[in-house]
Amino acid sequence: MTKPAPTALAERHKSLDVLRGIAVLGILMVNIPTFFLLPEAYQYPPGDPGFDAAGAQAWLFVHVFFEMKFITIFSALFGAGILLMTGDGPDSSTKVHYRRMLWLLAFGMVHAYALWFGDILVSYAVFGMIAVLFRKMSVGKLVFWGFFWITLTGLLMVGLFASFMMMPGEIDPKVVGMAQSPEAAAGIVAAYQEGSAGRWGHNALMALLGQLTGLSFFGGRVIGVMFLGMALFKSGFLTAQWGAGRYAVTGIVCLAIGLPLAWYGGEHAIADNFDLRGMWLHTATNYVSSLLMALGYASIVMLICKIPVLALLRAPFAAAGRMAFTNYLTQTITLVILSTGTIGFGLYGTLGREELIPIVLIIWVVQLAVSTVWLQVFRFGPFEWLWRSLTYGKLQPIAKPKA
Repeated sequence: MTKPAPTALAERHKSLDVLRGIAVLGILMVNIPTFFLLPEAYQYPPGDPGFDAAGAQAWLFVHVFFEMKFITIFSALFGAGILLMTGDGPDSSTKVHYRRMLWLLAFGMVHAYALWFGDILVSYAVFGMIAVLFRKMSVGKLVFWGFFWITLTGLLMVGLFASFMMMPGEIDPKVVGMAQSPEAAAGIVAAYQEGSAGRWGHNALMALLGQLTGLSFFGGRVIGVMFLGMALFKSGFLTAQWGAGRYAVTGIVCLAIGLPLAWYGGEHAIADNFDLRGMWLHTATNYVSSLLMALGYASIVMLICKIPVLALLRAPFAAAGRMAFTNYLTQTITLVILSTGTIGFGLYGTLGREELIPIVLIIWVVQLAVSTVWLQVFRFGPFEWLWRSLTYGKLQPIAKPKA
């Protein structure tokens, strides 16, 4: 029976930490526009009044290499983490897991409504409490049901955007909720730049809509990928137990198919000036390619984890992975300070997509460095420590024992 105690450092799989660190950094590249641009611009880039050719190329870069790829890896790792904590033991071993998920839900609610509407923690907490019930299934069943829910969500998404093709005449993006009127857009930008009450109200509304969508419409993708993560963990894929050749072939094949597919959809969207009637195409191609590329990226990372001479290269990413919760939350805190007014810099609405990429690179470097240094002194990141302490009902030792 699994004991209700934190996972010891010696028991951690370093490959999981490395991959988690890369995933939490990659997610930032996709999330950052939602801190500086109108929410509609996330799905429909022309929803940003300042969208131009440079912004289109930046969008294409992120769309091809990042969008949905790293959140897929992160979700799979969350599923693997459920097994790492609970194992295949009896249901009584899940008590700590449920406490852990309830506290994650609390963190997510604060994160979503007090800081940033794009929170994923609430969905992870809810579906984490469901996914654990299926942890005893075989690898084959986990893969089958994982793809079942992923496919169902994909059909719903593509069907929604394909419905635009049935609308007569010219489609006004504002009418179908894909853009704001100039007056409404100016009001939202001003509220965020000033840090006024309007900013909090808008963020709360977007958080509520995002949670309702994430828990219903998009939920199949999340829990489906968690199932796949559990299958990959059980099969030894995520713990670098496969042979180097198998990882290399898997990585090359998945990226060779996924990259061109994502590129084709993205290029078509730009060439079509993001015509709403064609949105289903780049949505569908990226939905499929993201699964392939996530597996391809993960395969290459696992291959790197099997090469001893690359230990120094892996170390900063492993540190970032062990502090993924802290890094995710501090990314939000940093970007809220940069984008909103009152106590921040009020840069909301002033930067193009291409100008956001250097900010991401700077945050990457800082988080890799800080994570590495922090873990030389402490056992956990600060938010990991708080989460563990709340989960186990007592303060956990955070400082490393002196040699």
